[in-house]
Amino acid sequence: MFARQAARSCRYADFRTNSLVSDVAQFSTSQNFRIKQSPLSRPLPKGTWDSHMHVVDPEVFPLDASAQYIPHPHTLADAKAFYFQFGIKNMVFVQPSIYANDNSCMLTALKEVNPKQGRAVVSLDPATVDQDTLREWHSIGVRGVRLNIVSVGRELSDTELRAELESYASILKPRNWVLQLYIPMRLTTPLAKIVPDLGLKVCIDHFGWPSQLELHDPSRANDPYSLAGFGSLVQLLQDDTWVKLSAPYRLSKDPEMRDLDPIGRELIRKAPNRVVYSTDWPHTRFDNIDSGLFIEKCYEWCGGDTYLIERLFRKNAEELWDANHVE
Repeated sequence: MFARQAARSCRYADFRTNSLVSDVAQFSTSQNFRIKQSPLSRPLPKGTWDSHMHVVDPEVFPLDASAQYIPHPHTLADAKAFYFQFGIKNMVFVQPSIYANDNSCMLTALKEVNPKQGRAVVSLDPATVDQDTLREWHSIGVRGVRLNIVSVGRELSDTELRAELESYASILKPRNWVLQLYIPMRLTTPLAKIVPDLGLKVCIDHFGWPSQLELHDPSRANDPYSLAGFGSLVQLLQDDTWVKLSAPYRLSKDPEMRDLDPIGRELIRKAPNRVVYSTDWPHTRFDNIDSGLFIEKCYEWCGGDTYLIERLFRKNAEELWDANHVE
């Protein structure tokens, strides 16, 4: 028991300090943070948020039996070293599918973060979660619940989708929490009819997750509206729905991400107040990811406009995650 607690304490070393990367290296479990990142043409805005990252540690927190893969440990110490390269201090922990509804790993890390610099999105069963648990989670920085149907390969009819989302709404609305969805882009068409009835904030992962077959179809090049559900996604973004510009490597076949240019530019053009930047660190099942290149791509999609860059990297996230007080 003592050894397990000691390991946990070491892995989730205090993020509230300003220790240098060299101090972190001695107890980091991952080589991921040591990947050389491309230098930025301009610093990220002060107060930048990463709206989508994970911590995983199968050695301390066992995976759910349904886990589709077994990752190497990627701990808060590793995340700290990664963020140091870009000057990022604010992060949103997102529950990965491999832990199902056991949020212990993520919440242990969240408790070690300065309360002004951390938020979390949990997974739960709305039929069984109790009010005391929800109150405790809110007090430590939880601000959302994730429904992930992509990673587990679920198929939902329009009726089933509505019923499931409505089951979450009663839990989320009183706390002004976010309903975060990892769904195929084609489901944004029925979603556009459901969300106005929910009365809560919604956030959609990974560019809305377009069909990769459609995304790489030459006949659809340069026309994001030819992607099933893209028009509905843009419609949703005109109200209380946000979208994460995240995990481009899960979609793009081009090292320079040019195949995502039409989507990225149009989302920022049509909804500059509803896009949030995210790293998707530690990029599970992908190696040697250069996040500096993606930041530069986001600058490009913003046309170098300081206002748009501030919205994408900071202000939109502050509004979404109830973090307007953060500096």
